[in-house]
Amino acid sequence: MRMLRVAASGIAATLALSLGSLGAQPAHADPALPGLPALPTVPGLPIPALPTDLLAPRFIGAPATVQPLDAPPIPQNPHLAPNGRSSMHNDPYSSDAYAGPGPLGRDLRMRTASYGIRECATMAFDSHDRIVGLCGGLEGFTLMVIDPVTLRAIDQLQLSQRDLASGANPLTDICGGTYFFLDGQDRAYATTTDASIAEVAVGADGSLTRGRTWPLAAHLAADDCLVATGVDWSGRVWWFSQQGTVGTLDRGTGAVRSLRLPAGEGIFNSVSTDETGGVYFVSTHRSYRLDAAADGTPEITWAIPYDRGTTKKPGMLSQGSGTSPTLIGERWIAIADNAEPQSHVIVYDRRKGVADREHCSIPVLASGASTTENSLVAAGESLIIENNYGYAGVQSTLLGKTTTPGVSRVMIDPDGCHVAWTNPTSAPTSVPKASLATGLVYVYSKPRGNPVDPWYVTAIDIRTGETRWSRLTGTGIQWNNHYASIYLGPDGALYVATIVGLIRLTDG
Repeated sequence: MRMLRVAASGIAATLALSLGSLGAQPAHADPALPGLPALPTVPGLPIPALPTDLLAPRFIGAPATVQPLDAPPIPQNPHLAPNGRSSMHNDPYSSDAYAGPGPLGRDLRMRTASYGIRECATMAFDSHDRIVGLCGGLEGFTLMVIDPVTLRAIDQLQLSQRDLASGANPLTDICGGTYFFLDGQDRAYATTTDASIAEVAVGADGSLTRGRTWPLAAHLAADDCLVATGVDWSGRVWWFSQQGTVGTLDRGTGAVRSLRLPAGEGIFNSVSTDETGGVYFVSTHRSYRLDAAADGTPEITWAIPYDRGTTKKPGMLSQGSGTSPTLIGERWIAIADNAEPQSHVIVYDRRKGVADREHCSIPVLASGASTTENSLVAAGESLIIENNYGYAGVQSTLLGKTTTPGVSRVMIDPDGCHVAWTNPTSAPTSVPKASLATGLVYVYSKPRGNPVDPWYVTAIDIRTGETRWSRLTGTGIQWNNHYASIYLGPDGALYVATIVGLIRLTDG
C-alpha cells in the first residue's frame, strides 16, 4: 500500500508540476481570434519520473538486427509534405509505415518533455525536420513547433478553445482538433472547434503565422463538428464532420461543396487518397470511395456496408470501425470492422470496374474481446492490427490493470488472407508504426499485474511476431499515451506523446 501511495502522490505532483510548468518561451494568441488569450509556451521540463520506476524492468529482450521488408511503393501526393512527414498516418495511403529506420534497441537513450496537460496526438515533420504537433488539452487545441532533439517548444499558436460547459469529455472529444495535414510549403491545415479550417504557416525560424481561415459552420448542423481534413491529388481540400457531412474546399476561390451521408452515419476517423482521384474513408456503417465532380461536389463512387456489431465496445469512440482506411499498392484497401464475437480485417479491391470488391474478411484477435480504435499498419503485402479492447479511459490502466492483449499480422494472399501470427503484447491505445528499413513494428505497451503501472516502447519482429525488446518509459498515469500515435523522425528517432508531454527514444 505504501508503494501505491507513493505512486499516487507522485502522479498528483506530476500533474501539478505540468499545470504549473508554463512560462519561459515566446508565444502568441491568434490574431484571427481576438477573444482568445495568449498562452505562455511551456519550457519543456522532463516528464517527472517516480521512485516506482525502480520497481519495473528497464529493458527486456535484446537488440534487433536489421531485416528490411519489401513493400509496394507509395506515390507522393504533390500537395502534401514528403511521405512519412505529412500526417498522423504518414502519407496519403495512411500506411503507418516508414521507409526509414527506427531504433534497434542498442543502448537506448530517452529524452522527455512535459507541456502541461496537453497531448500532441497528431504530428508531422517540416522541411527543417522540426516537429509540428496539433496538441489537445483542457484549454483547447494548440499547434506547436518542437525541436526534434531537445523537445523544446519553439513556438505555439492556440487555434481554438473547448467549450467545457458542453459536457463533452475532453479526453475523448475529437471535435475540431484531432487530425491535420502538412503540405510541402510547411503549411498546416487543421480543423477548429468553431467548424473552420485554419491555414498556419511554419516559418524558417519555427514561428507560426496564421493565414487564411475558411468557416464551414453554415454547412453543418448546429450540434455537428469537423473531425478531419485531407487533400486529393488535384489540391482540393476535403473535410469530414462527425455527423456524416463530407465536403470539398477550393482554396483558390473559397468555393465549398458538400454531401450528406445517410441519416445515422457518423465519421470518427481520418481519410486516405490515391493518385486516381479517389478519397477513401470509413463511416460508422460503410467503407467509401468518393470522387469530386467537375465543380468539386463529392460523389459516391462506391459504398460497402460492414458488420458494425451491436454495441460500442470498450476501447472504441463509436459503434463502428476505428480505422482510417489503409491502401496498399494499386489494388488494396483495408479496414477493421466491429463484428462480434471477433473483429475482422477486411481487404477490398479498390480498382475501378471491379464487380466483387471484397477480397477477404478474416477474424482476428481474442474471441469476445477484440476491437481496434487505431488504423492498420501496411507491412509489405500484409496488415498489422492491435487490440484495444477494454480501454474505457485512463482508469483502465491504473493499479496494474490493462487491456486485452493481442497484436496480429494478416497476410494478403492471391485467393484470400490468413493470420500469420498473434503476439501477446497488451498495447492499450497506441497507433502502431512499422519501419520497413529495420523490419520492426513498434507499439506502446503496458503489461498486466504490476501495480506501479509501467509503460514500454515495444519492438516486434514483423516476420516472426516475436517481441525483440521493450524499453521502460516510466511508471504512472503521466506515461499513458491515450490514443496518441507513435512516430519515426527523419533521423530514425522514435516519438510517442503522452497525456502530459512527449518521449524521444533513440539508439545510443
